[in-house]
Amino acid sequence: MASWRRAAVFGLALTAACAQSPLPEGPVTTFGVTVVDGFGLRGDIYLLQPGTEMLPNFKKMEPVGSIYTRELNIRPREFQSGFPGVTDRFEWFAIDYNGYFYISNPGKYRFIVASDDGSKLYIDDKRVIDNDGVHPLKAEECAVRLKGGIHTLRLSYFQGPRTHLALMLGVARQGEEWKIFSTNDFQPPRDPADWKYGEPNKLPPLSVPPRKQ
Repeated sequence: MASWRRAAVFGLALTAACAQSPLPEGPVTTFGVTVVDGFGLRGDIYLLQPGTEMLPNFKKMEPVGSIYTRELNIRPREFQSGFPGVTDRFEWFAIDYNGYFYISNPGKYRFIVASDDGSKLYIDDKRVIDNDGVHPLKAEECAVRLKGGIHTLRLSYFQGPRTHLALMLGVARQGEEWKIFSTNDFQPPRDPADWKYGEPNKLPPLSVPPRKQ
């Protein structure tokens, strides 16, 4: 295990399995807002039982509400505010983010997730990062070859005991510097006729658990 120093973003040393990979500075974000955003990630919020040590099976649960965001750069911090308009819970909760992103330049992309506590990243329903469990800030990364067109992204996260947490999602093309992933950077052409890859009316399904009736 090599020691990574991501001081540019995290302000502390992380331990991980690869070489040094500093993420850039970026605007600090929240988990999201309750205003619906069709170009962002939708995060469904779930309440967990105290003592939960791993991400739950969301298919067996009902969300208490949803939030929306275009990027996740939640640096290590104390969190006691809860989710205004949804719940005041600030520990023992999970958020399951789902959304689309468009690749106009096919090739190999790197993704990195840093979280406190557990997280998992899925691209096109395939788990590419497993950073699960109750732990202090820890980062994992992967490399994925992506074809042009629409892809699905799912980032599942949970916070265990109070009150420190973090959640950051970064991306980089092969050979380029890390940046915070934002759906603003991966939107398809506004005119469907300009789509070089894929078809607007054939979007892949999102990995959102069915709602209880």
